[in-house]
Amino acid sequence: MSKKRQSPKLRTVNKSVAAYPLNQFSSEFPYTLGQEIVYLLASKGRADLEGSEWEQIFAICIGADWKPSNVGLDDVVMGNTAWGAKTVKSNVKDFKDLKKIRLISGRNSPVYSYGATIDTSANPNLIGEQVLEIWNERVSAIREKFKNLRTVVLVKSNDLSQVAVFEFDTIRYDSDFYDFIWNLRGNLEGFEKGTKTKRFTWQPHGSQFTIHEGVPEQTLILNIKQPEKLNKEKILETIGFDKSWVTIKRK
Repeated sequence: MSKKRQSPKLRTVNKSVAAYPLNQFSSEFPYTLGQEIVYLLASKGRADLEGSEWEQIFAICIGADWKPSNVGLDDVVMGNTAWGAKTVKSNVKDFKDLKKIRLISGRNSPVYSYGATIDTSANPNLIGEQVLEIWNERVSAIREKFKNLRTVVLVKSNDLSQVAVFEFDTIRYDSDFYDFIWNLRGNLEGFEKGTKTKRFTWQPHGSQFTIHEGVPEQTLILNIKQPEKLNKEKILETIGFDKSWVTIKRK
């Protein structure tokens, strides 16, 4: 009786695996993030954290590359994973109570893309479909380069004493799942079909597209101690600045 041939054990590589599981930041991530925010506060002397700064800080926190993008969906890159980084302010006293945020997600202009004139007399579902399709085309273009695409959000208090960070997968949206209406301000709103859950807002004037996103329970929340402002004179003295550092090219 012949011996049954054993199948060989193969070493496989799954190239679609993301850099790390969604919202499972490393144990050092909170401290690196806190350090970067404290340094920013001390060096600037004011609670001013812009979107491009958040992109750079997040890249530092996860050891990724910062590659600012015109599209804004792949500003941070690590292997086959890309992130669009967003910041949003919140006046919620305790960020544990955060439930939903509004993310400005680019300018989607059906007038430019489809050549139509738009006002509130237009079919809202048709316009909603066009607005979402513009978004979907951007997402598809980035997904041709990266198997995993995410959005990482920094929610910040006015003084940066409290911040929250979470991620979600950046996806295409099927217009069949949403109902669109014109609101009293003449803006387009998209709701999950059969519910009162608002998911999108689009403004005809300026074409600003906003996505309403739920805040997950596993959101990272940090309290940040406010540092003293760095002394400008001492810094200049430490680095040895004098007038020879300045060359007048034209007077």
